[in-house]
Amino acid sequence: MLRTSTDMATSSKIAVVIPALDEEQAIGRVIADIPDFVDEIMVVDNGSFDATAAVARAAGARVVTEPERGYGAACLAGIAALNAPDIIVFLDGDYSDDPARMAALVEPILSGKVDLVIGSRTLGRAEPGALAAHQRFGNWLACRLIRLIWGVRFTDLGPFRAIDTRALEKLAMRERTFGWTVEMQIKSAALGLRLMEIPVSYRPRIGRSKITGTIRGSFYAGSTILILIARSAFLPESKGQKS
Repeated sequence: MLRTSTDMATSSKIAVVIPALDEEQAIGRVIADIPDFVDEIMVVDNGSFDATAAVARAAGARVVTEPERGYGAACLAGIAALNAPDIIVFLDGDYSDDPARMAALVEPILSGKVDLVIGSRTLGRAEPGALAAHQRFGNWLACRLIRLIWGVRFTDLGPFRAIDTRALEKLAMRERTFGWTVEMQIKSAALGLRLMEIPVSYRPRIGRSKITGTIRGSFYAGSTILILIARSAFLPESKGQKS
């Protein structure tokens, strides 16, 4: 049974990290929809040229700046600035993810069932135009390779996810660009963490994508992910045991 907001707040400290680049149109709506059981909202301004930081502060979030461009760099900066949470939720700042599903993400961790919960857009409902064909194919290919090499089945590399902080520390995350999500999943599989996917909805983002909205960005993101998988496959400490 799902815990109430009060139960969640008293049992564990929950923080949200939101990497953001030029998201002034969306970031206020994202923050407003975050459930009230969350203790800390951290927006990482990843070099915005607009009023993302000001809008986020006005909406009640803490804001830190990470001038080095990169999704992973922003996530690492956000983690470093948090005030010792028990669970961290990662959420995009473009309003494509639905913060209302956050309770379903953190509940299995609060119950002690799993260490990492991935919000799967493939298992859930992606609205028309939310996921491009090359995104779907890239997700399928990366997840297929992870299953072949590490023996763990994923359906998505989606950014909306929750993880126990102690488990996150074991992962020793390093990736500073587009490979952040796949690095987390590879290392979790290799270390034998308890993993779960839940369906989440996904809607077209507000504003223009800085990655999948351009051919160059899509190519760079895809190649970064595939190189990371290949490199990890040949490192003994990353391969783990197949299930």
